[in-house]
Amino acid sequence: MYKIIYPQSLSRVLIVVLAATTRPPVEPFAQDLPHIESVTIDTAGAVIITSDPHISDATCEISEEPTLIIGDNEDDDNHLFSSIRGAGLLSDGSIAAIDRRAAEVRIFDSSGRHVRSIGRSGRGPAEFQDPFILWITPGDTLWVGDYRPWRYKIFTADGEFVRQVSLKPEYPNPSRGGGVLDNGFTVNASFSWPYTRDFSERESLIMEVHDPDGNRAGGPLVLPGSRMGSIRGGPPNYVQRTLWGANPEIDALGSTIAVAHGSRPEVKLVDHDLSMQLVIRWNEPTRSVRRADVRNWRDNLRERRGENWSEDDEARVSPRRPVADNFPVISGVRIGRDGRIWVNRYNLPDERRGWLGFSTDGSFVCHLTETPGYVWEFGSDYVLWESDEGSLTVRKHELKLPL
Repeated sequence: MYKIIYPQSLSRVLIVVLAATTRPPVEPFAQDLPHIESVTIDTAGAVIITSDPHISDATCEISEEPTLIIGDNEDDDNHLFSSIRGAGLLSDGSIAAIDRRAAEVRIFDSSGRHVRSIGRSGRGPAEFQDPFILWITPGDTLWVGDYRPWRYKIFTADGEFVRQVSLKPEYPNPSRGGGVLDNGFTVNASFSWPYTRDFSERESLIMEVHDPDGNRAGGPLVLPGSRMGSIRGGPPNYVQRTLWGANPEIDALGSTIAVAHGSRPEVKLVDHDLSMQLVIRWNEPTRSVRRADVRNWRDNLRERRGENWSEDDEARVSPRRPVADNFPVISGVRIGRDGRIWVNRYNLPDERRGWLGFSTDGSFVCHLTETPGYVWEFGSDYVLWESDEGSLTVRKHELKLPL
């Protein structure tokens, strides 16, 4: 279980404070929960930019061959990754990457040569219990999320330990989204699970902002997700979401926090005190879920699982499991190191939809075809992603914008 945060005070922001006793209409960016004061972003007067990507053929391209690969040198054990939990580019072209099982950050120069490792397994100031993700702030400062409890270990790129930032109140588990801003404020999130298991309530993502010393400075912003429940007659402890239910997405980098919900083509950009910067919207037709989509999904799951079919799988395909009326619009949002906003479009059953790129002023830039691996970072002219073809690697590819 994840801890539910009970705030004592709220920061000075452009928000509407909802008392715990109120029951406002549920919307994708604000929902109250029992016993929790919540915050909703006030969009009055905000600049809203709306575009039509579906009628544009502007395309960004990724180089066919990577310009740098980390993890493909079989003669160097430092290239052998058990579990990559974060990667980022330093100002000199070096790549920093976390190996979770080895509990260390590995630095590779621009030619792919391993130059140093930072940290080790342990409970000391410069050691990791479970390094979970990595952010790089100006000056090549490395922020490594570690738990339990969740805190940040800060290092220079040369490997010097700077300090540790522990959150107050404590997060027993990793943050479920967000990141580190250039001013040292961190954005952290935890899940709140429904009290019932009959799909009548939604899970929620509770987002908060903490100052450079770990004190809560803003929020919580309560972002409702999918309805959750257990299938009657199925495994008693197996809880699942509505099939194709939409969920909230957040990211934080530079001076911006991006807040989105999978159900609508919109990203809200706020700063560290939750003051609205910009609303990016785009027109996109709604795609309804058909019976054939559900049937095909169930058949594909049976085929993939094969002899490994389990009681849990039986519950997943149960006709008692609720199905969303419409497919989600997006499945993720990323803020690039240059401030661009990248939206990962939700893949429909018969279509791989890739990414949409938006400029810092909210205007549409390009379509980007689906990347072949998990994207760790977008830069002004590169994409950094993880590939598991053969062995775990971090690959840097050139990113070309439309002329």
